[in-house]
Amino acid sequence: MSRVVFLEERCKGCMLCAELCPKKIIIQSTRINRQGYKVAEVSEMDTCTGCASCALICPDCAIRVFRSQKGEGA
Repeated sequence: MSRVVFLEERCKGCMLCAELCPKKIIIQSTRINRQGYKVAEVSEMDTCTGCASCALICPDCAIRVFRSQKGEGA
């Protein structure tokens, strides 16, 4: 299973990641960071394919994607 980690203190809540996610699993959280922004989060981590589209579009480099290795979790 792939995993997405949001660096919440860098996130400005622009939600570009949510717009680009092919699985539409990124949502706006109710959590607020120190800067006062509602941060993004993944609603269904087990659905994530690890495509990293979210990380590539993020203007603040606030997203890290860890892909599963082949055969893992199969």
